[in-house]
Amino acid sequence: MEQVRYGIIGMGNQGNYYAKLFSEGKIENGKLSAMCDNDPRKLERAKQKYGADFRYFDNYTDMLQSGECDAVLVETPHYAHPGIVSDCLKSNIHVICDKPAGVYTAQVREMNAVAGKSSAKFGMMFNQRTNCLYRKMREMIADGAVGEIQRVVWIITNWFRTQAYYDSGSWRATWAGEGGGVLINQCPHQIDLFQWVTGMMPQTARAICHYGKWHDIEVEDDVTAYFDYANGATGVFITTTGEAPGTNRFEVSGSKGKLLCEDNQLFYFRNERDSAEVLRTSEKGFDTPKCEKILVETDGENPQHAGIINNFSRAVLGLEEQFVKGTDGINGVELMNAIELSGWKDGAAVSLPVDETEYLSELRKRAATSRLKTGNAAFVADTSGSFGTK
Repeated sequence: MEQVRYGIIGMGNQGNYYAKLFSEGKIENGKLSAMCDNDPRKLERAKQKYGADFRYFDNYTDMLQSGECDAVLVETPHYAHPGIVSDCLKSNIHVICDKPAGVYTAQVREMNAVAGKSSAKFGMMFNQRTNCLYRKMREMIADGAVGEIQRVVWIITNWFRTQAYYDSGSWRATWAGEGGGVLINQCPHQIDLFQWVTGMMPQTARAICHYGKWHDIEVEDDVTAYFDYANGATGVFITTTGEAPGTNRFEVSGSKGKLLCEDNQLFYFRNERDSAEVLRTSEKGFDTPKCEKILVETDGENPQHAGIINNFSRAVLGLEEQFVKGTDGINGVELMNAIELSGWKDGAAVSLPVDETEYLSELRKRAATSRLKTGNAAFVADTSGSFGTK
């Protein structure tokens, strides 16, 4: 195999974005061979846009059995991710799943079990992990630059969305169709990075979730979550789709200093002395360690989605190691489920791992009365300018 032949399942916003990457020649060692969607309008739109050089399918099972694809990109609504990924892996077809890995951990755990028995490669589209700022933060924290982590705070409120956005699809922002709101749609990348950059998962979560606070939707569009960690550290995660102008500020503080990522820059505030040691041993009541502010240099690389696909292609061809393993996706779903469950319980503490039976029971109660909208299911938006470094 000289090139990996890719199929795309789901020709909505994200599926079309990936087709565009292939058409613009941004995918090395890979080519687009097939596209699939069960909505005839989206499939016809793809045919008109991309032409007759590709195979088109109205169901993904036929695509997997066609022999046209070595690998697949899964770009469907969230509930369907684990089932489709599992079918790909059982067919020995390599697969990249878009975020999130699933709606609830039980289905993701089953998918990961299938991955463990398959010889095919499985990846998650955690494109923000390619961002040089977050890669550098992870590297510095692992090297001990901030010392013992004390606090992790991310304010990520620049997700402003209009009512028209939510009305563009009947499944959007519904418990039955999407499984959640801002947490499961806009924030899976940040929630993944929250644990990937720090190398820590919290023990408990408390959250206040507002449902339809800014929009006519049934799911959360405004969230404040609080985490406790085993080492005594705490975390705060704040997000919304109803605020403009928004903020994107990620801060990790520790005994040796802190890292601050904001406005596409990374700063290191380096303590002259370890603050925990000063706190314990100093005889002066206001003996605060001196601190030096340093603009951190990175490699400047931020290949995003194309970077993930290019790495995956090279991994399939045996040219390099895979950067993001698909089984990593469960951590973000675990955090999302903990936040959501706490919100449903009026901010009560929820232990991690989440009680999967309780979570699924509560989700199904909400899905049973979900209000599916009469949106334009064939609507496809250009999302290419919406990623940035969020």
